[in-house]
Amino acid sequence: MFTLSTLSTFVLIVIGLFLIPGPAVLLTATRTVQGGRRAGILAGLGIATGDFIHTMFAAIGLSAILMTSAMAFQVVKIAGAAYLLYLGIRAILEKPTDPSVPAVTPLSGLRAYTEAILVEVLNPKTALFFLAFLPQFVNPERGATFLQFFVLGLVFVTMSVLYTSLIAVSVRQLGKWLKRVPWLGRWSGKLVGVIYIGLGLKVAFQSR
Repeated sequence: MFTLSTLSTFVLIVIGLFLIPGPAVLLTATRTVQGGRRAGILAGLGIATGDFIHTMFAAIGLSAILMTSAMAFQVVKIAGAAYLLYLGIRAILEKPTDPSVPAVTPLSGLRAYTEAILVEVLNPKTALFFLAFLPQFVNPERGATFLQFFVLGLVFVTMSVLYTSLIAVSVRQLGKWLKRVPWLGRWSGKLVGVIYIGLGLKVAFQSR
């Protein structure tokens, strides 16, 4: 279904995106401060659940497009690559934000989980990201596209759960580490931007 090169590239890019402090990191860290490690882990599970829902919507919609026309699917991939280029340029030009965890009030684990799902599912930027990101690793010639989307989503979600759980159990050390490396806050957007632009250019060159 996937070549080792394709799957390895996908995993490495996801790791690269995870290593840069972003909304998932801040939400998990905040929920951990509010309700302890359990709440933080459940928030991470909520984020992963929302991501998987987005993956399934992308899989159903894009697989339907492919059944209509292989060329239409290629157009979607190119449009997705263009969107990733846009995200990359915007991330590089954006002013750095403060990655510190704000002061918060207590929160239960169940509420942390359900709110994380809602935050992720109802975020249109997340939906657009999955529609742009996942198709770059799907090849209709290698089997059922829906199954490819499902596998990629499962890999992404599994990695996300492991990552956010690690954050939840080490949030104090993470906070101290972020303070010791202030350059990360200044350069994180630029690093993410480079990853997005690299993905977009990959498809641009492939289309030639």
